[in-house]
Amino acid sequence: MRATFEYRQKLVHDQDATSSVFDVFPRFLDIPGLIDQDFSLMFGDEVSGKFLAKWPSYFKPKVIRESQSLPFSLHVEELRAGCNPETENDHGWDSDMSALLLLLHLLPPTSRGHKKTVKISAAQAEDHLVRFVKHGASLTTFLEKVDARQPFLLCTGQQKKKVERFFIVVDNKPIPCNALTSVGAFDGLFKAHYVFSLSYDEALFGFYTFIQTTVYNIDVGSTKETPRVKELRARLLREA
Repeated sequence: MRATFEYRQKLVHDQDATSSVFDVFPRFLDIPGLIDQDFSLMFGDEVSGKFLAKWPSYFKPKVIRESQSLPFSLHVEELRAGCNPETENDHGWDSDMSALLLLLHLLPPTSRGHKKTVKISAAQAEDHLVRFVKHGASLTTFLEKVDARQPFLLCTGQQKKKVERFFIVVDNKPIPCNALTSVGAFDGLFKAHYVFSLSYDEALFGFYTFIQTTVYNIDVGSTKETPRVKELRARLLREA
């Protein structure tokens, strides 16, 4: 896979290619870690490791603190409760996923000037980012019913806060994650956009742009950012 990296990159950037990258390289579907390998070949190990290095200790607590400014809603309160390890919450996500979803609420979907685009709420946009399927249910049946054009994270287990397996769904195909935590699985989800040359989901554009420029420091200055993304970055980086 390392030896065929350049050919694979030409394939995913070729809009006229008749075969998908999974037809040519089916090992993506059964060998965890290949997305991370290709991303490291694109950007280097230092950039590849930035999310796992910076999110838990630096950005996550700041996002949780910043979420206090959000308008009151029961859903946001549940996410904030999920970030507190002392809170008993059998139905919500774990601390890391709850914090990522709070970031989505801080950077909610916008129409981005497209009048025909139907604006959805941040709570609705969560389904564009992550889905949960209870352990024992058929993934094949679930994926047949999902109409998702962009990658999302699929979690399976008995409870959301105790996910047993993570998959990155691309073209309705589940790619197994070697990550055992939601923060590690999300790292793979973000990287999949670059490895497979995929645009961000419209509803998650601000959210992903923030992760790209502020956490990974990829294409800072040349990437178009919304005023809200710039404002949030300035606040979080300014905080002690």
